[in-house]
Amino acid sequence: MDATPSFSLPPNASSGIPDRPSTMTIRGKAFAWGSRSYLMGVLNVTPDSFSGDGLWRTDRPGDPIAAAVEQARRMAAEGVDIIDVGGESSRPGHDRVTEEEESRRVVPVVRAIREALPDLPLSIDTIKPRIAAAALDAGADVINDVRAVGPSDALARLAAERGVRYVLMHDRDEARYRSVVAEVIADLQRAMDRALDCGVAWESLIVDPGFGFGKTAEHNLLLLHELRALRVLARPVLVGLSRKSTIGKVLDLPASERLEGTLATTALAIAGGADILRVHDVEPNRRAALMADAVVRQGEARP
Repeated sequence: MDATPSFSLPPNASSGIPDRPSTMTIRGKAFAWGSRSYLMGVLNVTPDSFSGDGLWRTDRPGDPIAAAVEQARRMAAEGVDIIDVGGESSRPGHDRVTEEEESRRVVPVVRAIREALPDLPLSIDTIKPRIAAAALDAGADVINDVRAVGPSDALARLAAERGVRYVLMHDRDEARYRSVVAEVIADLQRAMDRALDCGVAWESLIVDPGFGFGKTAEHNLLLLHELRALRVLARPVLVGLSRKSTIGKVLDLPASERLEGTLATTALAIAGGADILRVHDVEPNRRAALMADAVVRQGEARP
């Protein structure tokens, strides 16, 4: 009796079945996804960060570059895995910054941190290709593109040209969705496909659902609840919930009092499959991540 006809894989095709991403190396540091959670420290070289930690403030005495290096050293001592440097606030309603001003803020900071901490991976958080290129020249290793699902592919082309790791974050101008989780995944998949078409290596892609970017508090809570759905993208997942307004709305607290809420989201994100946590407070989040990993990674650590 003849067998029922079925499809077989075309020549040179992958299985099409998502698997855990393989180890990624950034500046000689191995990021073995699934073995533990990794921490990305937030270093804001801005005067108007929503979290109040911006280092470029006229009311703060001293050299902001020296302050940035000091903060980077402190984060490194507390066990940070990568530091994300940004020179323009991305909070809603923030003032736009010119390329000249953003460059004046971030490029000397990246260069100074690279000199002080030559082995520490650094990323540049920007939407401007010239800023990203200058930061890479100064010693950054990763482009963190908060507008990766937008109309421009300029940062993806730069990541391909330089052969660097590329974070694709989800954002929308308006919090308008029919099904927020499905649409975030679909938007990120399209952005990944575009990045691949630009020449970015599959192994260089990291995805970020963009908590707080074009989403209501209810959207953010649902995304966190359904975070494991992003595993379908088969790329490492970066989560940035530290001090975000959703925590403030749930707890009715200002940004300066959201640490406990942040630690709760760190543990929940790890349970939901997050690989990197973007945080302001490294040491307490490292401890929370170690505890969450001890529970969550049990099955993943076994052969």
